[in-house]
Amino acid sequence: MSTNPLKGWQVDRGQIRTIGTDLQRPECILAQRDGSLLVADARGGVMRIEPDGRQRLIVPVRAEGAAAQDSFADRYVMARGSLPNGLALMENGDILIANWGTDSVELLTVDGTLRTLYTEIDGRPIGKANFVMRDSKGRTWLTVTTRTVPWTDSINSGVLDGYIALMDEKGIRIVADGFGGTNEIRFDANEDWLYVVESNARRISRLRVADDGSLYDREVYGPAELEGFPDGFAFDAYGNLWITLIMSDKLIALTPDGEVLTLLDDGNAEATARLNRHFADKTLTPEIMQAARGPLAPWMASLTFGGPDLRTVYLGSLMGTKIPYFRAPVAGLPPIHW
Repeated sequence: MSTNPLKGWQVDRGQIRTIGTDLQRPECILAQRDGSLLVADARGGVMRIEPDGRQRLIVPVRAEGAAAQDSFADRYVMARGSLPNGLALMENGDILIANWGTDSVELLTVDGTLRTLYTEIDGRPIGKANFVMRDSKGRTWLTVTTRTVPWTDSINSGVLDGYIALMDEKGIRIVADGFGGTNEIRFDANEDWLYVVESNARRISRLRVADDGSLYDREVYGPAELEGFPDGFAFDAYGNLWITLIMSDKLIALTPDGEVLTLLDDGNAEATARLNRHFADKTLTPEIMQAARGPLAPWMASLTFGGPDLRTVYLGSLMGTKIPYFRAPVAGLPPIHW
């Protein structure tokens, strides 16, 4: 492709469809080759959605997930109960979970058995475990957004206590820190660079990856500050980086030459303006954050390329109960579990 397929293209709202019903906090979505989806669920497990829409909740008996009637403060500020956030599919079908509620890394088997792998690093509590990802060498990477309690305080304070940890045969260890709200991470096609969402700092960073898993040559990728809080992202085959802006509920793309394209704007303009104003003044409150959302995928948190040709885009969210999806003009990079 010589011409960027996203130039001049936007999501046609009339072509957006949805899948899934009565989901709870469908933050992370894993698309599988057979067309099924694995979706994080606030009941303490994972929802499997078949291509025909059939659903099966995989939840451990001992899980203490959040209740549907939980208050905004309980679920989103204090993060009480088991709140699966980032998911990674292991080779044997087990699901690795970064649990935002229990501040831990867990392993959920296909039959619903849950095992807690890590709650501490270097003798300290992990903090807000956000995202997990496998690489081609069999290693697993973890992001932790902050150790600040409640996590929302980290936004106004500007504290840079987010970090990235590596899990391998040696155990778990921190390989990079000093991030402003570490969120999703992704490799480029060759795994030469690790890209990092810094939600609170409103930017994307990247670091070179050494053979031993150490990270170096950190730099900002794209604008020094985006127009909103980036949350999830994914590369397409052309090299565009698709990014969700949570609360302002925009889907944007950062092209290889640094241009920012708006692909979908589902936000509330007035609430977004108020959100950005208070962010700049460092007076942001959970109430202001709660009010900023769109109807399609409220608190748009992630995107996943799926379908047999990897051209179907699924949108994850923190407050939605279903998953919107649409067709893209370019395929996404295949995930490691493909």
